[in-house]
Amino acid sequence: MFTGIITAVGTIAALQPRGGDMRLRIATGKLDLSDVQLGDSIAVSGVCLTAIELPGDGFWADASRETLELTILGEIAPGMKVNLEKALTPTTRLGGHLVSGHVDGIGTVSEWRPDGRSWRLRVQTPDALARYIAAKGSICVDGVSLTVNRVDGAAFELNIVPHTLAETTLANFQVGRRVNLEVDLIARYLERLLLGDRAARPGGDLTEALLREHGFWK
Repeated sequence: MFTGIITAVGTIAALQPRGGDMRLRIATGKLDLSDVQLGDSIAVSGVCLTAIELPGDGFWADASRETLELTILGEIAPGMKVNLEKALTPTTRLGGHLVSGHVDGIGTVSEWRPDGRSWRLRVQTPDALARYIAAKGSICVDGVSLTVNRVDGAAFELNIVPHTLAETTLANFQVGRRVNLEVDLIARYLERLLLGDRAARPGGDLTEALLREHGFWK
């Protein structure tokens, strides 16, 4: 588990295709690796990866075919900057929100503009994720825990403060950039719970009729 509070910006140092999968080396910059052991999890722009080698200035990890297909790791190249966070411990301050490192989908930056000392970010999501995103709720964008300011259909808006710009890769965003998205864990499990016995049926899904039945739709 992670918090979405980025502790370092790293760099993709090398990529090694492995029969459809990918082995990647991440140079971790200022990230403290003194307490990291082989097998530990590190979030790379929101994707939970397992450290399989620790050369001293970073780590190697494997990304499966599914990870490459469902996240922006399938589009990375050497030199690309990535957000890094080590897995939380029982004594970690939960400054963001609970993040699993399991990406739900890829969004696209549709607006990126200055707003005073902050920046306004608008992201277009896949339609299937829209129901999990709520105004003033939490969302993880490329591993960064952020608060949703406004929801507009399958798009949402965020306010990015100067500190976040300085300590993450968000300052490099441009319109058209694709980003990893992870919705709030509570929203994900609430939908499954509402399905009740229907969850065991193939094709079971949350419908308007089911929401009305439970008083969530008027």
